Amino acid sequence: MPTNGCVKWFDPKKGFGFIEGPDGRDVFVHYTQIQGEGFRSLKDGESVEYDLIEGDKGLQARQVRRLEEEKRVTSSD
Repeated sequence: MPTNGCVKWFDPKKGFGFIEGPDGRDVFVHYTQIQGEGFRSLKDGESVEYDLIEGDKGLQARQVRRLEEEKRVTSSD
């Protein structure tokens, strides 16, 4: 079941960060789980949707999708 959250911080050099998840708990996110083309990174404060799993070291995000990306509207002149 998809979960919504907000990126607390993400370090593109290290390739990981944390999302503020359910009940304010930290959810680990790795760049390999970010969906989309090109360089996979997230911005602090960005709204995301993801699948939440319980890993050996705590909560982890899988198949992370940017919510703003879905709202973009392209215009043609």
